[in-house]
Amino acid sequence: MTIVYYTLLATYLLILVYITLYCLMQFQLLYHYRRQSASPAAGSDSNESHEVPFVTVQLPIYNEQYVVERLIDSVCAFDYPKDRFEIHILDDSTDETVDIVAKHIQSYQQAGFNIEQIRRKDRRGYKAGALKDAMDKARGEFMAIFDADFTPNPDFLKTTIPYFQDPNVGVVQTRWEHINKNYSLITELQALQLNVHFTIEQKGRSAANFMLQFNGTAGVWRKSTIAEAGGWHDDTLTEDLDLSIRAQLKGWKIRYLEEVGSPAELPAEMNGLKSQQFRWMKGGAETARKMLPVIWKSDLPKGAKIHGTLHLLASTVFVFVFALGVLSVPLLIALQSLGFDGSMFSFFIIGTLSIICVYFAANVRNQHTSPHDGSLGRQIVKFVFMFPIFLAMSMGLSLHNSVAVIQGWLGKKSAFVRTPKFNIKGLQDSFRKRAYFSGRLSWTTIAEGVMSLYFAAGIFLGVYIEDTSLILFHGLLAAGYGAIFYFSIKHLSIK
Repeated sequence: MTIVYYTLLATYLLILVYITLYCLMQFQLLYHYRRQSASPAAGSDSNESHEVPFVTVQLPIYNEQYVVERLIDSVCAFDYPKDRFEIHILDDSTDETVDIVAKHIQSYQQAGFNIEQIRRKDRRGYKAGALKDAMDKARGEFMAIFDADFTPNPDFLKTTIPYFQDPNVGVVQTRWEHINKNYSLITELQALQLNVHFTIEQKGRSAANFMLQFNGTAGVWRKSTIAEAGGWHDDTLTEDLDLSIRAQLKGWKIRYLEEVGSPAELPAEMNGLKSQQFRWMKGGAETARKMLPVIWKSDLPKGAKIHGTLHLLASTVFVFVFALGVLSVPLLIALQSLGFDGSMFSFFIIGTLSIICVYFAANVRNQHTSPHDGSLGRQIVKFVFMFPIFLAMSMGLSLHNSVAVIQGWLGKKSAFVRTPKFNIKGLQDSFRKRAYFSGRLSWTTIAEGVMSLYFAAGIFLGVYIEDTSLILFHGLLAAGYGAIFYFSIKHLSIK
């Protein structure tokens, strides 16, 4: 048994090393972010040219009866010459959304807007397929893309298009804002995480000349960039990340505008959030499987290759977090048998501290993500309360996300499962008695309930053998899996 215990300990330490290195790389992005923030911001030089380029606005949708009118109204409110942009609604819907769109755009067409509903015979290639098929119909030099849950501001095109005066810029990406951030604990925690990506990660990578990504929506592409990079591919669930990497390897730049926000609705219920997470995690693994060999064969600097690798492996971290949790319970027995205690892992607290710093910088007193969230003291108190809950819920999602990642790495194909949106803006809104709920209980949800009990048993085991070094870790895991299980079950029966 001694060999088994040492093997378990070694495996656990290797997993901790990987997770810690990933956290330290995130901290390095924070360093670059802070350095960039301290420098004067580069402008768009919008006064150098009076040319108004023609833009195609693409709105890929699928069964969005609750939010599609809101999306169309937002885009038609653009403060941009009406004769210099066209709107293509790429409608793959199979429900009443089709009729809602057809009826809603009539008044805009009569008012002189160049707006068209484009239908396909099937959903071949899902979102990537819709974008690819619509390219031949687009007359714009630039392609602005919005998912159904977005409500872009009127000045979106006037703000973003001038950045293309730099002939090397192929993509302009804006920061996601959150319409319903304060709706529930679930939306608050999503905002906490997304704020890190749309501040520290994107701006930090930009400052360090690492590869960035187009986030699938709320951005603009130069049409020639899409063509030169090989067009939209439907062989991954994250067609946006895939095309971003290919475009940058062709020499095109992605310009990220942290100061320009694009409001969007966050998933308000757990199963919608899980479907979104599954798509992002599996797609990330699929893109890593596809593009990592290409990145390492390219002539990018070594630092850019390393960060590009970690970027593409971000979803894979969940597999390590899941394994770390599962192994931590038998590890208690192994440590006691070998004469060690949990204090030997104290060094790895540096990873946790690094991530705390990253999330603090992105969410507390950040002029872009928390400008109206009260005094500094109030924001700090809220962060101290919310961050442990965020850690617990993130660890609780690690089984679900690990399944997605493993499927992605193995090349198992699955459908593009949309994340339903319900026009949730404030506390008075509700997703109850709405369509788009399957009501099916997945095996992963049952397993999440079992995992909660497993880590609760780990707490009792630690108390029983008088080794409480992992009791906080097991407490967070038990609470996280329990919360994911509870909300998943609760939101299955909301009709």
